[in-house]
Amino acid sequence: MHNGNLLTRPDTFFGVCEAIGQDLGFHPNFLRIALAGFAFWNPAGAVAAYAATALVVALSRWLYPSPEPAGLAEAPAAPAAAPAAGEQAPVAEPVPLAA
Repeated sequence: MHNGNLLTRPDTFFGVCEAIGQDLGFHPNFLRIALAGFAFWNPAGAVAAYAATALVVALSRWLYPSPEPAGLAEAPAAPAAAPAAGEQAPVAEPVPLAA
């Protein structure tokens, strides 16, 4: 998965299919195949529909930005030092599954 703004990435055309796939929970290739089929029969209609959908996606991403995952903002922690000879490694306590 790529990081960065979906609308300005160099590997997409406005990120319409990927954005709709993310929002509705399906793989964007299904939408890309449908768009290619629509473009085969009605190229002008497909371009117009894609452009209109790109505006809707851009507006929705601008009005309701998705929050950044917590792990991206923080620097990775340094790995723990190995125990010296003769020492035992500390044992982590088990984490409860439910609170």
